[in-house]
Amino acid sequence: MAGTINKVILIGNLGDEVKMHYFDDQNCVGRFPIATSESYTNKQTGEKVTTTDWHNIVVRNGLAKVCEKYLTKGDKVYVEGKLKNRQWEQDGVKRYSTEVQVTEMTMLSPKKDSGNTNIPPATNQPVAKKPTEKTVTPEEEDDLPF
Repeated sequence: MAGTINKVILIGNLGDEVKMHYFDDQNCVGRFPIATSESYTNKQTGEKVTTTDWHNIVVRNGLAKVCEKYLTKGDKVYVEGKLKNRQWEQDGVKRYSTEVQVTEMTMLSPKKDSGNTNIPPATNQPVAKKPTEKTVTPEEEDDLPF
């Protein structure tokens, strides 16, 4: 393979509210953690074990504003992007972080109710029709649709 690829797809739940940082030139960055979980049964004890991984998510500009407006802690989201490693020095100690730089995001949690709770759902019950009799000839019986 001649090229390389750096692509991440995650479906998880927000672990905190979106933290926004605005810059002077109308650009902005939003950051929030996503939790993904995996469950399995321990064969020796029969106990169900769940492990959770936390991922640092970074969104920029328009997508960041959408996340800030519509996402809240606990919401389920689909994110797609690439991994980015950062390093910095704090108090003489080198620190490292791996982030997911998001390029696409889909909200998977149902929409919050906007206050119209008294509207009953529409019922789509089929109307019963009188069955019609039809005689089938042997030629029609052999006529297959494929």
